[in-house]
Amino acid sequence: MSRSRHTEAQMIGALKHLEAGRKAEDVAREVGVSKHTIYAWKAKYGGMDVSQT
Repeated sequence: MSRSRHTEAQMIGALKHLEAGRKAEDVAREVGVSKHTIYAWKAKYGGMDVSQT
């Protein structure tokens, strides 16, 4: 399994922006990943806080 370039905290932070109403494309561009990666993170980490990881 490949190692991620982003920490779990960064992934969850990006998802918080998504939950706040920003578009997936904008958040993905800011973080430097594709919008498909954002949706994969959402499937894995959606609804979590950094303290829950």
